[in-house]
Amino acid sequence: MPVFEFKGFDSAGKTVKGLRDADSVKALRSLLKKEGVLATEVSESGKGVSKGKNKADGKGQGLLDREVDFAFLQRVNTDDLALATRQLATLLQAGVPMVGSLAALIEQTENKALKRILSKIKTEVNEGISLGDAMSKHKLFDHIFVNMVRAGESSGTLDVVLERLADFKEGQAKIQGEIIGSLMYPMIMVFVGIINISVLFTVVVPRITKIFDHAKVQLPLQTRLLMFMSSTVRDYWWLILIVIAGSVFLFTRWRGSKRGRGQWDTLVLKLPVVGSLVRMIAVSRFARTLGTLLSSGVSLLVSLDIVKNVVANTRIMTAIEVAAEAIREGEDIAAPLKRSGEFPPMVIHMIAIGEKSGQLEQMLNRVAIAYEQRVDVRLKGLMSLLSPLLILCMGGAVGFIVFSILTPILQMNTLVK
Repeated sequence: MPVFEFKGFDSAGKTVKGLRDADSVKALRSLLKKEGVLATEVSESGKGVSKGKNKADGKGQGLLDREVDFAFLQRVNTDDLALATRQLATLLQAGVPMVGSLAALIEQTENKALKRILSKIKTEVNEGISLGDAMSKHKLFDHIFVNMVRAGESSGTLDVVLERLADFKEGQAKIQGEIIGSLMYPMIMVFVGIINISVLFTVVVPRITKIFDHAKVQLPLQTRLLMFMSSTVRDYWWLILIVIAGSVFLFTRWRGSKRGRGQWDTLVLKLPVVGSLVRMIAVSRFARTLGTLLSSGVSLLVSLDIVKNVVANTRIMTAIEVAAEAIREGEDIAAPLKRSGEFPPMVIHMIAIGEKSGQLEQMLNRVAIAYEQRVDVRLKGLMSLLSPLLILCMGGAVGFIVFSILTPILQMNTLVK
């Protein structure tokens, strides 16, 4: 059954709009009329909006009668998905049937892109398709989401699983927000610094150094270096941009290859400060995702196959793959993870205790909480050091320019005296 968007007026004269499913535009108008709504604009979801009766009567209409639909430009962020998941869990816990819960969720959702996806899912569920299978047809729902929903449906605990999924998505959004927020100020400083230095090299320095053209003194090395850098930036800025763009392209292509990504991920983990932070983020993702999947009834091997794509580091992914193979051969999970050397001893110890006590999910959640807190503390510490370091670098660049200009001027004054 197709889904239609509509706009109109209710019996009180207020503007109303929404999404409804119906057999046709004419059937939708009749249904809305019975509810006291006069539809002025109707369109099938994903297509242009029709106005008046022309569209309903099947007649063509001019370009001016169409309303451009920009909903495809909207994105569904993690917060929107988490909120919708929690609302669906609440509706199911209240005893509302699945189709009714999806219909209520569609009415509550403000994001048009999410509303359309939910409308399609509702139509498919109404036709007898399971919720997990319907979600698997949309890129919005990743493997973790779909597998947890399927596990919840098979075990009869879908509402509980959806609550855990909402918590999981909110945790993901929190970590992403902290990382982006921490990097925003330094990135702005770097951008402003590059602009300032570029203006100094291309405008200010050439004008000031003109006084040295006819000077009969030997210019200091730093002054000659400054003049060379200024003339290079001013005359060959296009070549510099080409070199930078080419370098970024080649690096991206190399890192996108299987060999290049492995080498890059290995190098990142060995970096003094960044490496430990990347490892902590990967461990927190591993523990949080695996604990959530196991708590939702997903088997360990399936969970590990999903989790390896979440850590975003090939070395740790390989360690998880080796652990999965060892589990298939009868080993526990702690031993192969320990042999890989990629997981901290504390994590291995807690996983081993969880396996022996039958509380692996709880131990993984504790590990996730501990490492998420460590990531937060480490990020705040790095950002508190990075900002003064950037200011020092910018001050050093400006100081070099000032010193390189003032030194020959002072020498010329000395010769004049």
